Amino acid sequence: MDSIADRIDAILPQTQCRQCGYSGCRPYAEAVATGHADLNRCPPGGLETLRALSELTGLPMKPLESIGKPPAVARIDEAVCIGCTLCIQACPVDAIVGAVNLMHTVIAAECSGCELCLPPCPVDCIAMIETGEAATHDDRLKRATRYKRRYAARGARLARDHLERVAASRAKADQRRKRATITRVMERARARLRGAGTK
Repeated sequence: MDSIADRIDAILPQTQCRQCGYSGCRPYAEAVATGHADLNRCPPGGLETLRALSELTGLPMKPLESIGKPPAVARIDEAVCIGCTLCIQACPVDAIVGAVNLMHTVIAAECSGCELCLPPCPVDCIAMIETGEAATHDDRLKRATRYKRRYAARGARLARDHLERVAASRAKADQRRKRATITRVMERARARLRGAGTK
């Protein structure tokens, strides 16, 4: 079953846009492979992807649940951006750079056009700009490979960040325990000294 999911995943555009109802292309591929999802739930892939999935799985084609939009990339109005970092947190391919309270910008060449940065923006300073590309199949495959690599790198970074936060939290907890132990020992020592002084 894994090999089928791998082959399905290789066909998908890797925009990680969640329009299929799953958290990314790989979970959708696994759902298709196990029969839990239809082939027609990938708007960015369009008819070409639907046809390829049908050929691979032997399942009949159905009309797409929704029609994909023309290729587009996010663009931030830097004069309006407040530097909240919500778009950075939402981007599945780390195509947005910036820092807290500083201007953000989109690396257009890395943006998958997923639109996940739009809903969290509190000042609506992000717009999707059509690229005007009529990309060939090879171009789409190259982009999908790049998006998949960036998505995996982001996942690895988030996992490292989580482990670092857990380690830091444990270290702080250890320090609190040590301080509490020292406080208790010191209190006992003071109590003994006070007791000795009254004899």
